[in-house]
Amino acid sequence: MGKVRQADIARVAGVSQATVSVVLGGNRTGVRLSERTRLRVLEAAEQLGYVPDPVSSRLAATRNNLLGVYTFTPAFPVDVADAYYPILAGVEAEAAALGKDLIMFTASSAAPDRIRRTRLADGCLFLGRHVPVDGIADLLAAGFPIVYIGRRTELGGRIPHVGADYVSASAEVITRLARAGHTRVRYLREPDDAPSSGDRERGVRAAAAAAGLSLVVVRTDGADLDGPSVRCWLDDGVTALVVEETDTGAVFHATWRALGEAGVSVPGDVSLAVLGRPPAGTAGPVISGFEVPRRALGRAAVRLLASLVEPGSGEPSLHRLLTCPPVAGETIATLA
Repeated sequence: MGKVRQADIARVAGVSQATVSVVLGGNRTGVRLSERTRLRVLEAAEQLGYVPDPVSSRLAATRNNLLGVYTFTPAFPVDVADAYYPILAGVEAEAAALGKDLIMFTASSAAPDRIRRTRLADGCLFLGRHVPVDGIADLLAAGFPIVYIGRRTELGGRIPHVGADYVSASAEVITRLARAGHTRVRYLREPDDAPSSGDRERGVRAAAAAAGLSLVVVRTDGADLDGPSVRCWLDDGVTALVVEETDTGAVFHATWRALGEAGVSVPGDVSLAVLGRPPAGTAGPVISGFEVPRRALGRAAVRLLASLVEPGSGEPSLHRLLTCPPVAGETIATLA
């Protein structure tokens, strides 16, 4: 015999399928049923060898202790060098500490109908450079608990998030360069306008203005960076390059390659800093910059989501930024 359905139990017990559902679900809604009817349903279920679906049973409860994780990359990273790996490791560690299970939504599509699947869980974490506005708006309107990992400004700032304080950390790097005597700086960043990119540039511009630095912001995907470009900047008096860190590391890789093509030494001929950390496996001196507290971001995001799923006595802060510790590195030279 195939899998026993509630319809089969209803037929044997001589009751409606709705009655079977009520009995097997524990009658949480308080429907009036005779004890004789309840026992008849249970006896029929036992006779047929009915085994309840554990997923359906959990979803029928008010809470199922499942937290979702939805990312818009094609697949979850398995390489510890991947930028998302420590975030997901932090998510897993905190979920385990809180006694929660995780359900992974692996589709890279941002279509609202796919995002609605996250409601299988009690709440969901979102991770990605850009927000799928329509899908997230639907979840917020329905009162479904969500937390984005990374600061978000979309939807009027209504998206709960845990992010990194890129503004302060980026400003500190520029201030460090100014104290080392640098006055002409090129800042290289990717073309798109994700909040993390905008925050870094805000910090760079504010600190450069405060220190009186000559700053030029170059938006590039890295394809136009080469040895002659670097040589031209140095001939123009530039003494430091600052590079944005992104998921792909495209601009850093292109800058590092261009420095090699130009035969330029770091920090002997030019200083170099990255707003974050360089891609894993970068050879040479330790690059100056700052740490993004990725594991801590994952853990803090889980705690915030859990507080939204099961509200306590106080109102949680829906927008939190974590400090990025500076990395002194070896690539900022002090000028005479």
